[in-house]
Amino acid sequence: MKAFIPKKILVALLLLVGVLITGTAGYVLIEKWNPFDALYMTVITLTTVGYGETHPLTQDGRVFTIILLLSGFGIITYGFTAVISFFLEGELNDIMRRRKMDKQIEDMRNHHIVCATGETGEYVIEEFLKTKQPAIVVTLDPHLAQRTQKLEIPTILDNPAEDPVLKRAGIEHAKGLISVLGADKDNLFVVLSARGLNPTVRIVTQAIERSTVVKLKKAGADEVVLTDFIGGMRIASAMLRPHVVSFLDTMLRDAGGALRVAEATIAANSLFDNKPLSHCNISDKLGCVLVAVKNAQSGEYIHNPAPTYKLAAGDTLIVIGYPDQVNKLSQHASA
Repeated sequence: MKAFIPKKILVALLLLVGVLITGTAGYVLIEKWNPFDALYMTVITLTTVGYGETHPLTQDGRVFTIILLLSGFGIITYGFTAVISFFLEGELNDIMRRRKMDKQIEDMRNHHIVCATGETGEYVIEEFLKTKQPAIVVTLDPHLAQRTQKLEIPTILDNPAEDPVLKRAGIEHAKGLISVLGADKDNLFVVLSARGLNPTVRIVTQAIERSTVVKLKKAGADEVVLTDFIGGMRIASAMLRPHVVSFLDTMLRDAGGALRVAEATIAANSLFDNKPLSHCNISDKLGCVLVAVKNAQSGEYIHNPAPTYKLAAGDTLIVIGYPDQVNKLSQHASA
């Protein structure tokens, strides 16, 4: 982790060092003193301790001392003010918070990276927050970064299209990456970089133009969401299926409950592996509502499966439930 020195304090330190060097050199050149005596005279002059002259000063030496004293006093005052403001203005707390966040980012594994900007990015981040999914936000938008940091979401204020930035976000250990940067070319660069750094990470991105969908998939995106298409479908559904849309909107906007359609994949030798649904008793034990099962062998979705359906490793359960219920389901499916 790189050490961080506030700019004001760094400037004050550089100015102080400059004055010490200038004072020492001045006494050496003007008074012909040795460097140590010159440095000592410079220090006692700047600190105004009143020890007296190291050696008798010439007229030129006294003039130089007056200039050194006035300039040095100003620099020391500036440095003192910078240190005080560093503590009083909360800069220290900001630095400590950033360091804590950097450490949190370094330790994260099996997380999601959200490369975001604008309102679409805010909605994506809000969904991860509601469903309690670990995520790191990477953005060039300082306002978005400020909001996510206040929500204690690990945030990197930098360009997500650059490899070092994605590496800092832990792309090698990430479970998935979302890119919603509002411009197809920006999303394309992120997808290319992410796929090159992690061939197995799942990548979902946004597309504005229909023609870029194929390009984004060729670049390595697993899923491309055409936002205009989704918006058009949503508007048509609100007219044709108003009650269904109302139900889904209520489910998604429920800030307290965060009821969601979720999924969990059956792992080999888990509690659900090679067990009939009647034995798993998902609804009564975990509170989730089983909607469908995706068969691992055929790839088909079995809607409202019968209690006698025997689960197998690789099958995916599609359920409706709250985050805590879904987490318990995932634990049972993977244990």
